Amino acid sequence: MSSNNHLIRFENVTKQFQEGDKTRAVLKDLNAMIRDGEFVAIVGRSGSGKSTMLNLLAGLDVPTTGDIWIDGTHISALNDHDRTIFRRDRIGFVFQFFNLIPTLTVRENVLLTAELNGWQENKARARVQELLDAIGLGDRANVFPDKLSGGEQQRVAIARALCADPALILADEPTGNLDADTGAKVLELLMRLAREGNKTLIMVTHSMDVAGLADRILKLEHGKLV
Repeated sequence: MSSNNHLIRFENVTKQFQEGDKTRAVLKDLNAMIRDGEFVAIVGRSGSGKSTMLNLLAGLDVPTTGDIWIDGTHISALNDHDRTIFRRDRIGFVFQFFNLIPTLTVRENVLLTAELNGWQENKARARVQELLDAIGLGDRANVFPDKLSGGEQQRVAIARALCADPALILADEPTGNLDADTGAKVLELLMRLAREGNKTLIMVTHSMDVAGLADRILKLEHGKLV
């Protein structure tokens, strides 16, 4: 990395998809740097490349050309297996539709992340209880997701994303499935926990009100940062 302060670096990143006999460029020659501990909102119309950018950051996909670095690791040069390990160890996810496992309790949903990372059981369970208390659901640890409201389920999803102590949190429209008041409370919680843990938070959102709370806004138009 060229700077210790930059957790993420995009260098001349282009992502193309084949559609029949035509090639469509979703991201075009993207260059960006995101600092350690920064909250960055990615905005743009549908089809502007926001989700593609998030998928590249997550290592779910790789650029057609260009390079992506996260915390000194050249993730776009890793093979599928190594990208999966990197994602498991270093990245937490918060999705619009929560994506909790319905057959697991609240505690088990959050615990799963630490277990996949090989944490010792006592350490993992202490971390889970700490997070459940922090999100105000310490007394709901043994209930199943279908007994929770949408806002409560998203709070559990935030705890799950933070459980294994990742450096980077990726959030894809985390308030998009919630009413305005609940969304605002969930967003405040996510921002507070990210700040307290010195996490880098990157959020895709359609809401300029949400984006306005970020340290910086990256706007995509037709696959380019403007």
